[in-house]
Amino acid sequence: MARRAPNGPSGIVVIDKPADLTSHDVVGKVRRLAHTRRVGHAGTLDPMATGVLIVGVNKATKLLTWITGESKSYTATIRLGGTTHSDDFDGQLRWLCSSEHLKTIRDEDIIQQVQKLTGDIVQVPSSVSAIKVDGVRSYARVHQGEDVKLAGRAVHVAEFKVLDVSRRMVKVADFARELSEELVSEYTPETMAPVIDVQVEVSVSSGTYVRALARDLGQSLGTGGYLTQLRRTRIGTVNLEHSVSLEELAEQEETDGQIRLISLEDSVRAIFPSRTLLAEEATDISFGRAIKAASEDVALYVAPEEPNNHPQVEGVEAVFAPDGTLVALVKNQKKRGKVLSFPLLVWESGKIFEDQNA
Repeated sequence: MARRAPNGPSGIVVIDKPADLTSHDVVGKVRRLAHTRRVGHAGTLDPMATGVLIVGVNKATKLLTWITGESKSYTATIRLGGTTHSDDFDGQLRWLCSSEHLKTIRDEDIIQQVQKLTGDIVQVPSSVSAIKVDGVRSYARVHQGEDVKLAGRAVHVAEFKVLDVSRRMVKVADFARELSEELVSEYTPETMAPVIDVQVEVSVSSGTYVRALARDLGQSLGTGGYLTQLRRTRIGTVNLEHSVSLEELAEQEETDGQIRLISLEDSVRAIFPSRTLLAEEATDISFGRAIKAASEDVALYVAPEEPNNHPQVEGVEAVFAPDGTLVALVKNQKKRGKVLSFPLLVWESGKIFEDQNA
């Protein structure tokens, strides 16, 4: 049976996600506004987090796996002075640091430990992450009462910069969403306790958990640490300047009858190098045949080492027919000593293209 054509235009929209919504909640709202079920997102943001969430509509959903693999930037507030089971404010507060120890922590100590968490590091993801353990999400196992221990993974922290350090007293009830039974028996909700709130900027590789950076910073200082605020400011080349709110998106649909998308063509040009093919080359790619690469010096594609890893952009090109039609993504690889471009993701399948000068 032939696949049904997508309903409506294809492209991406960059949402400035508000707090207290899941990324899936945002997808549901975009589905209603875009009048199509074919909607997905790149790079999950937790309910507490705000900022850049890239949403793909119709044919653009196939781009999301590459977008997810791009580097990301955030602003965040790390609270030193306690720990939560989720390493963020939405979790259960499990432990409070003594005021005596917290007083010994200098700004220089914080900056020194931040520097040690910069560059190529091995990071143990938060146990409430979406990583699967024997087919079950880690966070689901934690919610069932299991003590989950995840393996460390190599990540790259390109920037970890301290913007501000503030010391203040906070009600225990305001430390996190919930207090453990032990702390409830030890403190009243109105008890005041000291904290050090550290405002930071971070730029990290895909797969890096900022909440784990907060946890590890707190561990290195002996204070405990977790996130109280997280805002994503960039994915790849897309930043907050490209974003709209859900309210603005709803206004677009009400006024124009549809939402405004960054077209599929403009989206791929922003992510991948692009080239225009001859009609014969475009036809070959459309029918699944490899063609000669643009040059012998092009970057070569390397497949992900692990099946679940997101593919990298390097070595991938977007190719267009002479009439401007987006045909496919191709991967540049060597075969028998020659560099060829192989079809990787074809949008215009089984189509014969004509030379525009014919």
